[in-house]
Amino acid sequence: MTESLKQKITEDMKTAMRAKDKPRLGVIRLILAAIKQKEVDERIELDEKQIIVILDKMLKQRRDSLTQFEKADRQDLVDQEAFEIEIIQIYMPQALTEAELKDLIETAISETAAVSMKDLGKLMAHLKPKVQGRTDMRALSANLKQRLS
Repeated sequence: MTESLKQKITEDMKTAMRAKDKPRLGVIRLILAAIKQKEVDERIELDEKQIIVILDKMLKQRRDSLTQFEKADRQDLVDQEAFEIEIIQIYMPQALTEAELKDLIETAISETAAVSMKDLGKLMAHLKPKVQGRTDMRALSANLKQRLS
């Protein structure tokens, strides 16, 4: 049996503790805290997909912060956010290639019979479970808008 994502993150935390790698340990603890928070709030055990959704949300937050810190010319904070993105990215599934993404979009358009911008929501709802954590949703949305216009 392969080890679960949560077990892998926990093992990596232990490894970081042993290696006294405080920056990495801090980010891993943030990840585990976010997972634990969701489990406690909803009184459930999260599965892989739910953990990926949390990681995806964490990445989005950090990318937004990174942009803001770059505008504010705060290189120290930019470096910290970039480091956190790098660590969180380790636990995400393999990113989709351009060709895979294009194929998924074409398939989704034919399956949902999307023809105009009015169908964007329906198309996004159809694609989101398939691409969650494997592509930037903003880029996907822009790609779909271009394709539908």
